[in-house]
Amino acid sequence: MSTSAERTAAPSLQDGALKSAISKAARHLMPMLVILYFVAFLDRTNVGFAEAALRVDRGVSDGAFALGAGIFFIGYALFEVPSNLLLKRFGARFWLARIAITWGIVAAAFSFTTNDTMFTTLRFLLGVTEAGLFPGVIMYLAEWFPNKVRVQMFAIFYLAQPFSQMIGAPLSGGLISIGDSLGFARGWQVMFFVEGLLAVVAGIASLFLLTNSPAKAKFLNDEEKAALSGAMAVEDRVRTEDGPNGIWRAMANWKVWYFTVIYFALQIAVYGTTFYLPQQVAGLIGKKVGWEVGLVSAIPWFVGLFACYFLGKAAHTIVRRRNWGALLYIGTGVFILASGWAGANNQPLLGILFITLAVSSFLTVGPITWAYPTSFLTGAAAAAGIGLINSLGNLGGFVAPLMRTSINDAFKTSSGVWGVVSLGIFAFVAALMMYLTKYFRAAKSDEFLDEPVAPQH
Repeated sequence: MSTSAERTAAPSLQDGALKSAISKAARHLMPMLVILYFVAFLDRTNVGFAEAALRVDRGVSDGAFALGAGIFFIGYALFEVPSNLLLKRFGARFWLARIAITWGIVAAAFSFTTNDTMFTTLRFLLGVTEAGLFPGVIMYLAEWFPNKVRVQMFAIFYLAQPFSQMIGAPLSGGLISIGDSLGFARGWQVMFFVEGLLAVVAGIASLFLLTNSPAKAKFLNDEEKAALSGAMAVEDRVRTEDGPNGIWRAMANWKVWYFTVIYFALQIAVYGTTFYLPQQVAGLIGKKVGWEVGLVSAIPWFVGLFACYFLGKAAHTIVRRRNWGALLYIGTGVFILASGWAGANNQPLLGILFITLAVSSFLTVGPITWAYPTSFLTGAAAAAGIGLINSLGNLGGFVAPLMRTSINDAFKTSSGVWGVVSLGIFAFVAALMMYLTKYFRAAKSDEFLDEPVAPQH
């Protein structure tokens, strides 16, 4: 067992070789990871742009759409932990590429949807094939970047979400408009096919652009490899002593389950908002889904892009992570409720403003939340624990559309305000749980956050 001095002897981030290695790693790895998540988020949420067309062209009912939108997360949850363990075995470069290529093929197959059954089946298969991407990248980043800069790297990775909606919203709307003018296919078919192929291309590219570990990185010199590998080895030892060892202990650890509940509440808010955002915007501005709705739908993600990046850089201490996290969860709940009020009272400008603030809040709080489990999980425990948090937490994406639709049907309000209210409540639960982490026993890994750190670029 290492001594206390050894456990806290992590190299300073002001060390020249380590600082250079982190900077190079960020430049070489983050663009490809952002692209992968960009396409993943695009392919899992573009269904919102096809909702009305699928109902008219293929007779897909509201209930089938809600089930299909959510059943993605059942397949995702079932295969998440196994996928993460396989990533640990085969290496991130190969496994992330495999994930992207297979989900891209399934995503393109949506262009051949004929009925309710095919739609829900493809949504389930999309979840199965995409399982492991997000937690795999989270685990991958935790093996490349020290704790002091990890939230910043998570925040950069999360930028894919606003990018996918900021660029993807007008892209999806534009592909639908272009497809409708071609004559030989429907617009929604063109959208699904083109955006599915993007994932296949991204998967092939990742085989050439990702590297499994600092020791194998050709873009680092020997001194940089040694500095970064040494820094991560010290943190690894501390996480091994602080956290659970092995797959089953990780899956039984109470902190893993605690953050699973927080992440579940977050995903209720995220996907309950995201799946219906194009329709909500269309209702606010009184337009049919297309270019105009796509452009307006991009506004919240554009603003969220900056909020995610700059607040992610600021959250580099335990106190800042906890306080920012709790406040951002509260903001998520308040602004979601306010957006429902604006829709019910025919206030389009306020509606867009509140949606923008809600999106900025839940985008920013995600990277902060993930900093906690990656501070005490490593090795096989990280593969299992991070996979469990993400898989069960993402079931919030299954619950959210069904809950929102069911509540709206029960209250029979044309504005759907009560369905929106239900999403905000879960954000308040997450805020309370995040605040209560102040009573957690201090971990040795927290010591890696004591030293102020200049942002990495």
